[in-house]
Amino acid sequence: MTATKEFPARLSIVTLGVSDLDRSTRFYEALGWHRSAASSPEIVWFRTADSVLGLYPHEELAADAGVPSVGEPAFRGVTLAVNLESPALVDAAMETAVAAGAGVVKPPVPTSWGGYSGYFEDPDGHLWELAHNPFFPFTEDGSLDLPH
Repeated sequence: MTATKEFPARLSIVTLGVSDLDRSTRFYEALGWHRSAASSPEIVWFRTADSVLGLYPHEELAADAGVPSVGEPAFRGVTLAVNLESPALVDAAMETAVAAGAGVVKPPVPTSWGGYSGYFEDPDGHLWELAHNPFFPFTEDGSLDLPH
C-alpha cells in the first residue's frame, strides 16, 4: 500500500502525563516558561521554541490513548532535551531547574563526543537533558541547525 500523503517530519506537541497538574504547572512556570491562554483546568499548555508542551493528568492521558495506567517504570525509554548555546548556559539552566524543584539525575559534565550534558527529572520523573552540542549550531530563530 502506497501512502498518498507525506508524513511530515515534525514534532508538534509533547504531552506529559502528570500526577498533580497544579504542582507540575508550578514547576514549569518556575523554570520561566509561560502558560498559554489555550490552557484549561483539564490541560495546561506551554509554547516552546519549536513545539508545544502539554501537561495532562496521567490516568486521563492513558485512558485517552486506550492503554492501561499502571505503575510507572523507573525509566520510560524517553528523554526530552533542551540544547543550549554554551556549557555555562547548561549550568545556569540546571541551577534554575533545581531551584524550581527538579531532582538532579546526572550533573552536567563534558561528554565523550565533545559536548556538555546533564539530566534532571521533573516532579513526575520525566527526564530532561540539558546539553551543549558544539556541532549543532542555532539558527537566528533559536532552532537547531542540523545538517541535512
